[in-house]
Amino acid sequence: MAAAWEFHLPLAPADLLRDDGPGRYVVQEVLPVRELPPALVAFRTAFRARGALAVLQHFDPLYSLLHHFRAVGTAVKEDALELMMHVVSHHSNELPVILGDSGLSHADRAAHLNTLKMNCYLLTGLVDAFEMETCKSGLLEVDPGGKNKKNRTKISGSLWEEEREPLLRLLTQLLQLDLRQLWGGLVVEEEFVSLMTGSCYRILENPSIGLQKYRATREAVTHLLAAALIQYDHMFSATLKITQMLQHFEHVAPVFAQAVSLWATEYGLKSLVGELLREIGQKCPQDLAHDASGIKGYATFITELAEQIPALVLSNISVLLRHLDGESYMMRNAILAAMAEVLVQVLNGDQLEEAARGTRDQFLNMLQAHICDISSFVRSRVLQLFTRIVRCKALPLTQFQSVVSLAVGRLQDKSVVVVKNAIQLLAAFLSNNPFSCKLSCTDLAEPLKKEVQKLQEMRDRGRSTAPPAITPEEEWEAMLPEVRAATQQLFQPLQEGEEEVLEVEETVESTSEQITGLLRKLNYKSAARLTQKALCRFRGKEPFSGPTEENEATILDVLKRLYTGSCPGENSEDPPRGNSCLKTEEVVPEEQPQTELVKQEMLVQYLQDAYNFSVKITEALSLISKMMYENCVSVVQEAIEFFVTVSQFGVPQALLGVRRMLPLIWSKEPGIKEAVLNAYRWLYLRPSGDSERARAQGLVNSLSLIMVDASLGTIQCLEEIISEFVQKDEIKPAVIQLLWERFTEKSQCSSLERRAAVILLGMMARGKPEIIGSNLDVLVTVGLSEKVCEDYRLAQEVCNAISKLASNPKPALGKNSVPFRLPQNHMLFGCLSETVSKGFAQPSGHWIPFMEAAITLIYQLAEGAEEICAHILQVCSQQALEKLQESDGQKADPGASPSRVSDGGSSLPTFLLMHLVSLVGQVALQQVAYLEVSVSAELRRRRILREEEKTKKHSDSSTKKQRPRSTGNETTMEEELGLVGASADDTEAELIRSICETELLDGKHLFSAFVPLVLKICNNPGLYTDAALSAAAALTLGKICMISSEFCDAHLRLLFTMMEKSTLPGVRSNLVIAAGDLAIRFPNLVEPWTSHLYARLRDPCPRVRQTAGLVMTHLILKDMVKVKGQVSEMATLLIDPEEAIMGTAQNFFSELSNKGNAIYNLLPDIISRLSDPNCGVEEESFHTIMRHLFSYITKDKQTESLVEKLCQRFRTARTERQYRDLSHCLTLLPVSERGLHKLQDNFDCFADKLQDPAVYSCFQTVLSRFRRAGGKPETKALAEELEQKLSASHNRGLDSAETCQEGSGSPMPEPAKQKPTGSSRRQPLSMANRDEDFVRPQPCTLRNHKRAQKCPPPKKAIITFSSDEENSSEDELSAELKEEETPTKTTPITRSSARRLR
Repeated sequence: MAAAWEFHLPLAPADLLRDDGPGRYVVQEVLPVRELPPALVAFRTAFRARGALAVLQHFDPLYSLLHHFRAVGTAVKEDALELMMHVVSHHSNELPVILGDSGLSHADRAAHLNTLKMNCYLLTGLVDAFEMETCKSGLLEVDPGGKNKKNRTKISGSLWEEEREPLLRLLTQLLQLDLRQLWGGLVVEEEFVSLMTGSCYRILENPSIGLQKYRATREAVTHLLAAALIQYDHMFSATLKITQMLQHFEHVAPVFAQAVSLWATEYGLKSLVGELLREIGQKCPQDLAHDASGIKGYATFITELAEQIPALVLSNISVLLRHLDGESYMMRNAILAAMAEVLVQVLNGDQLEEAARGTRDQFLNMLQAHICDISSFVRSRVLQLFTRIVRCKALPLTQFQSVVSLAVGRLQDKSVVVVKNAIQLLAAFLSNNPFSCKLSCTDLAEPLKKEVQKLQEMRDRGRSTAPPAITPEEEWEAMLPEVRAATQQLFQPLQEGEEEVLEVEETVESTSEQITGLLRKLNYKSAARLTQKALCRFRGKEPFSGPTEENEATILDVLKRLYTGSCPGENSEDPPRGNSCLKTEEVVPEEQPQTELVKQEMLVQYLQDAYNFSVKITEALSLISKMMYENCVSVVQEAIEFFVTVSQFGVPQALLGVRRMLPLIWSKEPGIKEAVLNAYRWLYLRPSGDSERARAQGLVNSLSLIMVDASLGTIQCLEEIISEFVQKDEIKPAVIQLLWERFTEKSQCSSLERRAAVILLGMMARGKPEIIGSNLDVLVTVGLSEKVCEDYRLAQEVCNAISKLASNPKPALGKNSVPFRLPQNHMLFGCLSETVSKGFAQPSGHWIPFMEAAITLIYQLAEGAEEICAHILQVCSQQALEKLQESDGQKADPGASPSRVSDGGSSLPTFLLMHLVSLVGQVALQQVAYLEVSVSAELRRRRILREEEKTKKHSDSSTKKQRPRSTGNETTMEEELGLVGASADDTEAELIRSICETELLDGKHLFSAFVPLVLKICNNPGLYTDAALSAAAALTLGKICMISSEFCDAHLRLLFTMMEKSTLPGVRSNLVIAAGDLAIRFPNLVEPWTSHLYARLRDPCPRVRQTAGLVMTHLILKDMVKVKGQVSEMATLLIDPEEAIMGTAQNFFSELSNKGNAIYNLLPDIISRLSDPNCGVEEESFHTIMRHLFSYITKDKQTESLVEKLCQRFRTARTERQYRDLSHCLTLLPVSERGLHKLQDNFDCFADKLQDPAVYSCFQTVLSRFRRAGGKPETKALAEELEQKLSASHNRGLDSAETCQEGSGSPMPEPAKQKPTGSSRRQPLSMANRDEDFVRPQPCTLRNHKRAQKCPPPKKAIITFSSDEENSSEDELSAELKEEETPTKTTPITRSSARRLR
């Protein structure tokens, strides 16, 4: 059986075809494909006869199959694989006996060795071939859902995937034998080991190996490689191969992490972890920065390995630390993540040794340092890691404050992801804080102060009861024998294992302190040794001066001087106490007081930490609350969740955040809306309590609390949320039952809680109207009873709750249901009429809001509402007349009571007149709304019903009688064009309009009796001086103007005169609101007065400015006012000292930016107006405004166009202030390459202005920012050329200025003097204009004609800047024209519906 040749494992398959020398096996013939099946049959027959040794004669056919693998049929390939597995399995079972045979001949051993090599070569060759085929077929499967994929996989891969795992187990079984016997007891050749392990690595290269279904295959590969590592010294090769594969195949990182973890824990191959990490650590950070794929593989491997075997990673992590300073953020993230895992799983707990604590603190310091990493990915990742550390309670208390401070600092990070993770970290700190479940600063401050005081008292008591002090000399005498013994040891040779550790400090003072400290710690030997060294180093210097020889006496003398001399000079409060305690503790039993003192110190430290933590969380709250209106949805969601967490810890400011998130319920982003709903669901729908009743009580109390001092907007938002909950049946019946009990006073509660119960019932009724509808009688009898005068606010909320029964005035398409109305004689309206009438004659600050709610409810729900309200008006008027008659009978002195108003002959209580005026105004407004909305909708509904009936009759009759075809065609045409409905709508609208114009205010109607009274109060502010009455009368005037365009036109002059000249902010504010409503109802009438509306934006009263800002926001955004240069008045609100007004302005421009190019079109004009020194906006404030407005310019084309426009504006600018402002605006634009070309093209526009240092500096800023952004070489050349031109013009301007001053002595032009202003806003318009000067403006054409007739020019030219788009002189509208010049024809403004009340 002796073999005359030896089979050498080839490096490449082709090597077996070459004859490389005698004794080597060479393949004689590569069989063609058609001969392979019979050759396989022959090999199978030989195998049955001779066993595994048959391969020695039949190797060539199987080699030929590998050679032609792609061309061979699937069946043949699968037969070959099955056959070879049988062969290797048979040989593996035979080998233990053969290897154990001590008498095995050399020839037999060589034959079995060749057989083993040949079989393994063929089997691993088939493995590689099948694996490559599977990978290629996987890449070709483009359509993952098609039938072709399934068929192809079944044909080519099904058998291989089934056989892969058994095959790997077979190879593992083979490797576990002691194969060295076949090599004569020597080491198994490396080529054979590489052959076996190579198949494993080939299998792992398949991207799908990570799937769950291949878990068994992965485990089989792991065990095979483990056998190679343990028995065949595969460590070095495995290290190189694994690092190489990690670099080139991203998917293998988790697989190898799992494998290495298994090898280290189950097979004891711990050194492999160190080798792999060292290999990765030695990679050059600069090279890795350019290899994204390799970095990702290494990073994932390190991270996952640390998760699985953190203790082993800890012992080898030092080799990776150099990558923390590398360029790759992924490597930094991986190493920091590994540190975090080590901290959580290994370096966690209070029982750590000193060295472990030091390592823990080092890791934490590194993590904290990278919270401020240059890469936002690293900052974000570190915050995530700290979140995990905090949640696992692995962060020591000493580090809490520093990490919280860093997290709060990251809330202002420019990266959204970092901010989001910082919020998550702070929420984790709150949820896992070790301090308290209540973190209110005020609640913690009091106990802290108390305990600090107690600690101070304990310390004072300890001083007073301390034993008599022992002098340092006495202490020295006591310790001298031990010190002498320690000093004597210095002059003896060092014992084995003893080292000199201590080194002398740099200075004498620090060395002296070090020695003294050692003496106090009773470490006499080290103190003596250090003194000996110090005597050598600081020879001659005190206290180390003395005899030159270093003997025992010299050292003792120095030690005595140091010890006795340092004690009195200590900086402690009680010098001797620290030393004396060392001695006296043994004699006097002081352990108990000392223990108490330590406990108290720990308590104080705990309270101080809790207080500091609470302060930081409170600081974070104010920052996070501002993030709720960011553009990024995820940040908003995190902010909402944070406030949910904070509110559970009793932080008082949390309620502000919970309220602040309410308006987000209207967000267009479903994610944000759902987050708000979830927040309120968590906060309010999960109250604690043992019973259903207790939980309902908790829920109602919580919701009632949020409504204390809540604004109308807050209540509307809360209503939206609660109606959502009710519609989803998330509010239990027990809650509704409790609310009814509170309202009916069956359950004891305060008046505030009772009112809150009614509000909540009204909110729930919006989701389910039957909540109110089924208990309407209860609401009326209890809420509008005789006691209503005691609490009008409760009655007002009852009216608001009942109003939820009113149907939507605009029904859904396809629905034509009858609107819900109650009969005129329903007890509700009787109670309302009686309550309003009774309260009319009683002074109450809450009657007017109740009356308005009652009148609104009557018009919403009553049949014949106008008759009910007319009756109320008559009754109240009668009461007023009776009061007037009483005053006439008594002939009271008009000036006797300041609470009465008089016109000279008669007087009336002020409140009564105010009530009457307010009632008239509310009835007038609701009457118009009733006609425009309800009556109009009802007319349309009835018309549609008639048309439907007519159509039905027409269809019925058409079957009996054929109509002429032409008529049918015409009707169809009209219906198709929508003319029938449109003309009918116009007819109805005209009917409503004619009623408003001709009937409501004529002499027959009730309103006509009150109009003169309202006008008299408005026209005579000197006679009617009460502020509340004047405000009510002004508002009523605005409401009456809403009725008729004719009446409105006649009294607009009075309305705007009062708005401009009234000294009462309430009057001005009310009239701004009224003017806004009139601008929507009668836009063409109000349009000439728009400038006076804009003027209120400069009002001295913040309340009026706020109102004007809101009104103008609505008018402009609804396109009811032409946006011209006057919008610069809105821009000035961006620097208003009132935060609410500033917020209104910011909101306005944010919304305006969504309307196409609106801000871009207005910017040039705003710049021109605000840069005018006469405007009153200071330079710094101008910069603030522009910074905000330019943030909306994001399109490249807009930027380029603005660069050009701003450059051209330099030509028309006349003052240095305007030059500076224009150049500053250029710095706010992100100048692109094309923008730079625009600067170059328009250089002549600003070249002569560059002598101004501020202007030159701005252009320098533009260029430096452009250079930082980088660009093409030619662009950089252009920038350099432009910079040279800028520099030349700047220097030339300076030189010419100097020459001009030296030669002629004429001064340079002075810069425009800025108007001194007290604040950044323009001074308020004068209130002292004469009344007769205030008339309505005239049309532009007439104004221009008048101007043309005036010949004398002004003394000083005023330069006016207008926008490039419009050259209108609208801004010159003046109120100082004559009455006869009032415009008769105005520019129409298009409206969506002229007949609807907005």
